[in-house]
Amino acid sequence: MQPDHVDEILEQWGRERPDLDPSPIGLIGRLHRLADVLNVELRTVFAEAGLGDGDFDVLVTLRRHGAPYELTPGELGSATMVTSSAVTKRIDRLERAGLVTRRVSRDDARSRRIRLSDAGLELVDRLMERHIANEHRLVGGLSDRDRAQLAAILRRWGQSLDHGSSA
Repeated sequence: MQPDHVDEILEQWGRERPDLDPSPIGLIGRLHRLADVLNVELRTVFAEAGLGDGDFDVLVTLRRHGAPYELTPGELGSATMVTSSAVTKRIDRLERAGLVTRRVSRDDARSRRIRLSDAGLELVDRLMERHIANEHRLVGGLSDRDRAQLAAILRRWGQSLDHGSSA
């Protein structure tokens, strides 16, 4: 296997500070580099439709929750893990674009319901096909076994960090 930029960094730290174990850089450095590349590659699909990744996130969250493709802003915030003010800004943009509608809840007049419009549903379905094809392209260099192992490792790592554990 050919060395990469992170291997060079590890070699340099090994030479300059042999008293340290820089091996986590091999994981975290590569993940950061991959995340940067993936963000650029994934955003292309959304940008071509005039959306930011946060806008796309709201649309796909509504879509994947099933008919009637409707949630409260709070539910959207929980499902997308962003602040309520960020959700509001996204909803405002998507409503102006005609991709979502906002209405008063039947159960609580203080609450609003956000629903995909017909245009929003058509757009998100079309974009999801392209998004999934793009993701398949991006992981195409990995075997099915590699993908499954990597997903399992990342899940365990994420869960250990979510639980405040260092293991």
